[in-house]
Amino acid sequence: MAIHAEGLVAIVVFYLLILFVGIWAAWKNKNSGVGEGGERSESIMVGGRDIGLFVGGFTMTATWVGGGYINGTAEYVYLPDYGLAWAQAPFGYALSLVVGGLFFAKPMRSRGYVTMLDPFQQLYGEKMGALIFIPALMGEIFWSAAILSALGATLSVIVDININMSVIISALIAIFYTLVGGLYSVAYTDVVQLFCIFIGLWISVPSALSNPAVSDISVTAHKAIYQTPWLGKINPDDRWLWADNFCLLILGGIPWQVYFQRVLSASSATYAQVLSFLAAFGCLVMAVPSVLIGAIGASTDWNQTSYGSIAPKDKEQSDMILPIVLQHLCPSYVSFFGLGAVSAAVMSSADSSILSASSMFARNIYQVACRPLASDWEIVWVMRITIFIFGALATAMALLTGSVYGLWYLSSDLVYVIIFPQLLSVLFVKGTNTYGSVAGYIFGLLLRIGGGESYLKLPPFIYYPGWVMQERTHPLTGDIEYFVQQRFPFKSVSMIASFLANVFFSYLAKYLFESGMLSHKYDVLDAVVTKHSKEIMDKATLVKNHDINLSEMAPVTQAVGASLAGTFTNAQILSDDGVSSPEAFPDEH
Repeated sequence: MAIHAEGLVAIVVFYLLILFVGIWAAWKNKNSGVGEGGERSESIMVGGRDIGLFVGGFTMTATWVGGGYINGTAEYVYLPDYGLAWAQAPFGYALSLVVGGLFFAKPMRSRGYVTMLDPFQQLYGEKMGALIFIPALMGEIFWSAAILSALGATLSVIVDININMSVIISALIAIFYTLVGGLYSVAYTDVVQLFCIFIGLWISVPSALSNPAVSDISVTAHKAIYQTPWLGKINPDDRWLWADNFCLLILGGIPWQVYFQRVLSASSATYAQVLSFLAAFGCLVMAVPSVLIGAIGASTDWNQTSYGSIAPKDKEQSDMILPIVLQHLCPSYVSFFGLGAVSAAVMSSADSSILSASSMFARNIYQVACRPLASDWEIVWVMRITIFIFGALATAMALLTGSVYGLWYLSSDLVYVIIFPQLLSVLFVKGTNTYGSVAGYIFGLLLRIGGGESYLKLPPFIYYPGWVMQERTHPLTGDIEYFVQQRFPFKSVSMIASFLANVFFSYLAKYLFESGMLSHKYDVLDAVVTKHSKEIMDKATLVKNHDINLSEMAPVTQAVGASLAGTFTNAQILSDDGVSSPEAFPDEH
């Protein structure tokens, strides 16, 4: 392969810039959030809770606008029979941020949680929190692996360098500055990365549009020239499938630690909401060049380009349409700017996911479930070690696993089907308990896995109404593959069933134990009977009762000697009245 020297120089300069910003952010904020009794581990996780609007808006936007976001949007706009109508990510994730800001950001930030799993462990117990950690971890690791894999393929298309080497170097840089500076380094590098994405893609779009091989995209939007119109359409038979996927993006985009890490790092509950709304707008803006690049790909006579006479869709390379457009429709110096944009997008998502996974493990698994008396220094080192381990795991999966995108699709479905109804119950439904949580978890898992996953060649054992047998022909080998397509919105139905099971079995267990129909000795999960104990209540919750009212956020007196109270360290819980920092409350100790 011919290695492009200019491209290598551009990559080296970009990576050095990112590394410098990450180290600078770590040095600049090395003592932020640690003084006056603060803890270093919490500062790494939530940045001292002083992330402002500018940096916060950029880092929350960059969390969604990753390599999968910009590549996937371009891919679906380009794909025949899909088009813009099926490019749901920009609108879906934007609405997800709006819904998250309206209903979830304020109660989570006001209670002073440190991770998304805190409310689960406080209400449902340590073991249930650890069980919910599993799909959350899968989502973060598989997502990191998927976008690192996409980065390697992109670099190989544009620069002709070794895929494995590019993935390893990119991952090492992201791991290093995340390990050094935690959320501060991630947030500040996100600002630089988002600028690179915006500038790199917008420089590339006019150049590609002016290429003589590209037809007028306003014409190809409605008229088939080289392939079907790129606006796309939704067939009546697929409307429920479309709606199911759209609901998954909107509601399934909320219960991710990468989102709540930004929410919980905001300087106030109101700021957390504003950041969500700013990021929603940012997601829509950042999707525009990807949409245009997908439309350009669908409007190109590839026979007139250096790519060759066979279109990318016929070579099974539709997922690489963005780097292909940059490489074959733009001058080399322009494509290198676009390459910087893709690299920035990947790193802005990978570092966030790795930090999120390590934060949940260090706090909710190691500290809460295993070593409640662990020192702050110990938690910091556990977090650093797991940042490296999870980063290495994601990198290994990107290099070795061919179906990493299929794994991420399945794990994101599990986040939607399992974690979202649990989060809804723990925040807004009075009276749910561990029995209901376990039942909801099992119901959601079985109903989702039962529907199968064609990407992973996982056959269904539940055939929902309207299922059809489809065939897929490989464009190069001619092999025919048959798979079951579930047109019924079974993912959303599984999510609703999980939520209803949680509520039903929670109240059933509560009734059986409190009425005396079941002896108190059978309350093996300590989820109903022991809740009447004031001491246990002080250990298990940060609010004065189970009512989840947005106006009822108050500081709580820590129970002396309570093993769990020490792990949920923020005793000065923030109120919803605009108080911006814990220092607004007097020290209770």
